[in-house]
Amino acid sequence: MKIADYIADQLFKEGIRFVFGIPGGPSIPYLEAFRKSGIEFILTANEASAGIMADVTARITGIPGVCHATFGPGATNISTGVGGALLDRSPVIVLTSELNDAMAGRTTQMNINHQKLFEPITKATFRLDKSNVSDILGRSLRICREEYPGPVHIGLPSGMAETEAEDSAPVIPDISKKEYHNDLDKITSLLADSQRPLLALGLTAKRLGIRNELLDFLDSNKIPVVITPMAKGLLTEGHPSYTGVLFHALSDYLEDIFEKTDLVIGLGYDPVEYNYESWIPDVPLIHFNTIETDLPERDNILQFTGTPDEWFSMLKNLNSGSLVFEQGAVKGIRDEMLSVFNGFTNHFGPVSALKILQEELPDDSIVTADVGSHLHLAGQMWETGSRGTFIMTNGWSAMGFGLPAAIAAKINRPLSTVVCITGDGGFLMSAGEMVTARRYNLPVIIVVFSDGEMNLIKLKQSWNDLSAYGTILYHGDLFGSEKFFGCSVLQADSDESMRKAVNIALSMSEPVIINAQIDPEDYKWLIVRQPASG
Repeated sequence: MKIADYIADQLFKEGIRFVFGIPGGPSIPYLEAFRKSGIEFILTANEASAGIMADVTARITGIPGVCHATFGPGATNISTGVGGALLDRSPVIVLTSELNDAMAGRTTQMNINHQKLFEPITKATFRLDKSNVSDILGRSLRICREEYPGPVHIGLPSGMAETEAEDSAPVIPDISKKEYHNDLDKITSLLADSQRPLLALGLTAKRLGIRNELLDFLDSNKIPVVITPMAKGLLTEGHPSYTGVLFHALSDYLEDIFEKTDLVIGLGYDPVEYNYESWIPDVPLIHFNTIETDLPERDNILQFTGTPDEWFSMLKNLNSGSLVFEQGAVKGIRDEMLSVFNGFTNHFGPVSALKILQEELPDDSIVTADVGSHLHLAGQMWETGSRGTFIMTNGWSAMGFGLPAAIAAKINRPLSTVVCITGDGGFLMSAGEMVTARRYNLPVIIVVFSDGEMNLIKLKQSWNDLSAYGTILYHGDLFGSEKFFGCSVLQADSDESMRKAVNIALSMSEPVIINAQIDPEDYKWLIVRQPASG
């Protein structure tokens, strides 16, 4: 079998139905092989978007996402999306064209060393030749899924696609179980002695889908729960234990619970979102995870590394009869946050716009959110309920994520209502993907919170007593037209016009933009200053 056909055939057998990217000349045989095998090649406007779409495809389907780029600039562009898959923990296969062996080390157009480029942002990087195709592809599909899941890069030398793949030894997966040295006695003692534990849920818990086990556990152990942003949706906002989201708007209200706890239990908590030392009180920490994690060096921090079944088995050592659960305090925090948010609905700002979206969208909508001030607000305020899906990037936090993420969600879940919430800065970084949505006739709703500035950067400047500088995006109206790249633009500058625009957008069978011209002052009062970061 030709190498291109073999790769396409194996990817199809893995359940992969889409490859996202931009082709180059050497890609043509692979595109044809994908077409013949039943895999659709989704042409994107930018390779970074292709990486994001592969990432989100993996999150939604549980099957590795696949993206492709050509030499040099194609590879450097796609690296932004690949970094997201690494730090947001998504299994992705990254394919790039590379120069053939004769030219790989030469000075020539568009040539850089792709293995060195992708080494720090992938779990592994390989270069195919005709003798190692089955080995490399098999290993890549295995490595990208292993904890933590992440991207694997495969370089495809030019001219190799139509070469016959040579037989090679079958891949034997490494299934040996790693041995971890968990201090069971100390962990058991801490759990048994705690009266006021606090549960912190993270990205790993969300990715592994432990909701049912979590609900069973909380039925027997009444303790407060905080979550990291990417764990949003793991526990419904109305659950008696749900307290709030770390790092996002009004998260300083959670300190009332922190002050009362005697033990923090990190369950599937990934510090890539928010380091423990940025928020935990000076009490013992037990960190339950699937791999050993680099944590602060403190005597009262213990790790338990294992599977979710093993986590919950260890948690049985909590003495449920001695737990002190102040449901009134937990509910009080939630009620106070809601009251504060409602206090900002007397004008058309981001709170009002989000509130209207929440009221008008179907409960099972898939919402993607870009990076920016609006994400800090939506991360705390948006209610996923038991059916909704909220997709963001927080480990990587690249602006421009929201629009390609929405396109990927709609491609993989065509019957779902898919809405992207983005700021104007993030929208401008991936605006070309509106043409992608139009080309594939994807009725996604893109809600742009337009305030003409990089508001989060402006806020961080103000926290350092600096005047705003380098943050103005444009003057006047962002779109200045009823069409953008052939897609309708609906204007919203009041509660009434926003509600009308949302309902019109829901009735349309094509991609549509809602230009929500908001007053950004809300952010100044709602976003919590965090330790220095990006």
